[in-house]
Amino acid sequence: MTRPDKDEEHEERIHMEIVVDANGPEEQAMGWYYYLDDAIHFPFSAQCVARRPTAPLDLGGKVEVVGMAPAEECEHEMFVLIQRKKRQLAVPLMQLEGIQVDEETRQAIEDWHYWVNRGYEF
Repeated sequence: MTRPDKDEEHEERIHMEIVVDANGPEEQAMGWYYYLDDAIHFPFSAQCVARRPTAPLDLGGKVEVVGMAPAEECEHEMFVLIQRKKRQLAVPLMQLEGIQVDEETRQAIEDWHYWVNRGYEF
C-alpha cells in the first residue's frame, strides 16, 4: 500500500488529542488504546479489508466487533475483539472497516488506519 499524503486534520487530532502528552512508545500505545475505546461505539459490523497471515479473516468477510482487546494485547498494535462462533477473538483493527457505523466510530477507525499507513509506530 502506498503511504497516504499528510492530512492536517488527522495530524492535528492525533498529535493534540491522542498522543499529546505521550513520553515514549508505551504512552503512545495507551493514548491510542483509550482514544479508540472511548470513540468507537461497540458493537458494530465490520468488513475485512486486509489479509493477515496471523488472523483468520477472509478478505471481504463480515464480522461483529464487540470491544477493544485487553490493553496488554495492544502494546504494539491495536486489536479489537470479534465474536467468532462461541468465543471472542482479538484481531488487528487495521484489518477492518466499519459498516454503517456512526461518525465518531468511522473517524476513530480512519485515524488508526491513517497512523499505520503513514508509517507511524510506537
